[in-house]
Amino acid sequence: MVKTVRLAWLASATMMAGMLGATAPAHAQALQGATSKSVRPTGPGVEVDRIVAIVNNGVITERQLDRRMQMVKNRMQGQAGVQVPPDADLQQQVLQQMIMSEIQLQQADQDGIQISDAQVDQTLERLAQANGLPLPEFRARVEAQGVEWDTFRSDARDEMTLNELRRREVDSKITVSDGEVANYIASQHGVSTTPPDLQIAHLLVPVAANASDAQVQAAQQKAAGLIKDARSGDNFARLARSNSAAADAKKGGDLGFKAQAALPPAYVEAASRLAPGQVAPEPIRTADGFEVVRLEARRPAANPVDQITQTHVSHILIRVEEGGNEGAALQKLQAVKRDIEAGKGTFADFARTTSQDGSAGNGGDLGWINPGQTVPEFERVMNTLQPGQISNPVRSRYGYHLIEVLGRRQVSASPAEQEDAARQAVGSRKSEQSYGDWLRQLYDSAYVKVLLNQPDS
Repeated sequence: MVKTVRLAWLASATMMAGMLGATAPAHAQALQGATSKSVRPTGPGVEVDRIVAIVNNGVITERQLDRRMQMVKNRMQGQAGVQVPPDADLQQQVLQQMIMSEIQLQQADQDGIQISDAQVDQTLERLAQANGLPLPEFRARVEAQGVEWDTFRSDARDEMTLNELRRREVDSKITVSDGEVANYIASQHGVSTTPPDLQIAHLLVPVAANASDAQVQAAQQKAAGLIKDARSGDNFARLARSNSAAADAKKGGDLGFKAQAALPPAYVEAASRLAPGQVAPEPIRTADGFEVVRLEARRPAANPVDQITQTHVSHILIRVEEGGNEGAALQKLQAVKRDIEAGKGTFADFARTTSQDGSAGNGGDLGWINPGQTVPEFERVMNTLQPGQISNPVRSRYGYHLIEVLGRRQVSASPAEQEDAARQAVGSRKSEQSYGDWLRQLYDSAYVKVLLNQPDS
């Protein structure tokens, strides 16, 4: 018998609440009736690639699952302090993530979203830069970890597709009213009260939609046992990595700081009775199973908007026109950085002679800048640098930059800057909530059948 299950996953701290409808779309019913568990013809010497999940009119095969499992295990084994869950548990977690990705990729295809080869190439180049490596060396490192470059490239394209899908379906539809901005600013100045943000860690013991009473009871007992272990002093992150079926298990179940409005109400209710470091004494029943919840910390909601962090920054820019020589620009800046580090000149000296930007005459000095004043690629790297530190080459739509941070300071924000900061904070909260709701609706409208571990018929 084919088992219909719900995903056990957490998206933007919003647990999926609805159950999968009983009636399957016609195309999924047709697929179910027309396909066997193999996507290859059988015969002497032919290896069978079994189907492990049907997702609308698509499938996930055993070979795809095995390949992704190995990639995840390699990544986890390379992280200090991370314990790889048993294969059976990890397999369920990885398959659940693949199912959700497949649902979204199908939606992206319907929306006509396409990522070009050039866009993928630029992203891989930036990943190599972030790792401080030229692209050929970055590729060699990826392949040395047992990941085929074509697979890595395909995964990068999928990730870019999902980001664009979120932008179109969620982020582009977020609006923030002037009233919301005013209320947010007032809350930061103490005129109104906002509940503190919570840092929650959790683990999920899953329960299938069609589980028997005995299976539900067994899951509840397992969750209760994990609570006992955690309250007796076992490391919660280790317990989550080894036992949780949630998508964030490999991070130890840590959700980071979230506004209470962005957390499931059951989490907030449980946390209200806990001190930081305590685990809720009873499992929380959700649509996906039983949750074990630990309160890590509380902090005042968001940050005051009357202060902003300014960064004093310089850069050297080598422009790359469309179709230009990317490699030459990158190599030139890499050579400049080596010369600066070797003491052959200061950053300002090389900016005056090398930079193709209006700031060259000032030694590349852009002055003190506010958040949001530079392109995102530049700002993301700038924010990771300490004063006096120089970045690796950074690609933006203008070309390649070397970035040097000269200093940081907190300054009083003008009324306009306060409004900008408040609008960004409110928009970010609304986006996270809307994204979780949208993902839940997308899943609830999909048809998913899992055939993993089902006997061949």
